[in-house]
Amino acid sequence: MSNSAGRQAEEIVQRAREAVQPQWAAIAELERRNVRKVLAAFHQARVGEEHFAGSTGYGYHDIGRQALEQVYAQVFGAEAALVRPQIASGTHAISACLFGLLRPGDHLLSASGRPYETLQQVIAGPRPTSLRALGVEYSYVPLLENGDVDLPAVLAALRPNTRVVLLQRSRGYTWRPALSVARIGEVVAAIKARRPDVICFVDNCYGEFVEDQEPLEVGADIMAGSLIKNPGGGLAPAGGYVAGRAELVSQAADRVTAPGLGDAVGPTLRVNRDLFYGFFQAPHVVAEALCGAVLAAQVFASLGFAVAPRPDEPRADVVQAIRLGSADALLLFCRAVQESGPVDAHVTPVPGPVPGYDVPVVMAGGTFIQGSSIELSADGPLRPPYDVFMQGGLSREHVHIALTRVIEQFLHAGFLPASVPTY
Repeated sequence: MSNSAGRQAEEIVQRAREAVQPQWAAIAELERRNVRKVLAAFHQARVGEEHFAGSTGYGYHDIGRQALEQVYAQVFGAEAALVRPQIASGTHAISACLFGLLRPGDHLLSASGRPYETLQQVIAGPRPTSLRALGVEYSYVPLLENGDVDLPAVLAALRPNTRVVLLQRSRGYTWRPALSVARIGEVVAAIKARRPDVICFVDNCYGEFVEDQEPLEVGADIMAGSLIKNPGGGLAPAGGYVAGRAELVSQAADRVTAPGLGDAVGPTLRVNRDLFYGFFQAPHVVAEALCGAVLAAQVFASLGFAVAPRPDEPRADVVQAIRLGSADALLLFCRAVQESGPVDAHVTPVPGPVPGYDVPVVMAGGTFIQGSSIELSADGPLRPPYDVFMQGGLSREHVHIALTRVIEQFLHAGFLPASVPTY
């Protein structure tokens, strides 16, 4: 870097990097534990090159798909798993579960506050195909002021016709903390003690491999997520998964395909190798993303910004929230991240409408896979207090470079406090 702002930005990030070495060491231990778990599942399924060929048409008898789903089930502590490139997003996977599990007259209770906006459209949106329009009752319990689940209120909100309780693990576009696996286990245990018949369903997006356990291992019945987030390891070109109790996964599969077809169909179209390879890489890639998130938290906390979580706090998802305080700072942050990406770095992100959101949203993601949020991306709705949500990063070095560019541009724009030291 030739200019003084660039040198100052590099020094700020480098000093933050030195400060987070204890957190990075703990993440390395987590990575090793999760790699061992995945490797054991590959061995148990006897994964071989014959599983990489894929299938076309109906996809009947796809042995690679069957082995992949066995691997997912073992790693996630599930009886069964559905892993399909035909699932378009995490919302699609969650929607398939909800439509598979719920019937007219049933009650769906969200225990972790209002779900994120696009899932709201699935549950209670104005379209005649939403769950509410089809006769499913819905309510939610607001989170406590500290962002935790209000467990007494959740138990009080259970109705005789409550069939599914939904828990969203990640923070979404909110300042609340992500739900840890341990906390999910406590909530599930309390619900099951009161109502053992209720299905506890976890939206696991952004959470896979962030801890060394998954929600099914602490009592959840079923969970779902996206392959272009954590479990795809940056290599899956598309897809989603459902994992949990076998009969519940089967009901979700009927909504991904059709009743009676379920998990028996679904061609893998020569992407099996990428799905296997991505899942094997996922613990490492998630660890790199976590290291990048910790670094971002340290950089911005050292500059006086509010961050969630803080650098030394436990993490349950890969999302790092930073409170920037102005629309101009949010736009500049996202533009700097876009300029630091390997793809479409020349494109300027501008706020625009996003289905399910009542304000414009700015999104930065110079990613190889469209919409991938295990690759480095940043976005946020244009509303006070102008929080930016940074997630992903296939390598911590890429995050380091992007943060340096953000800080350099913040220095030029005068967005940093006057007390920032000059090096």
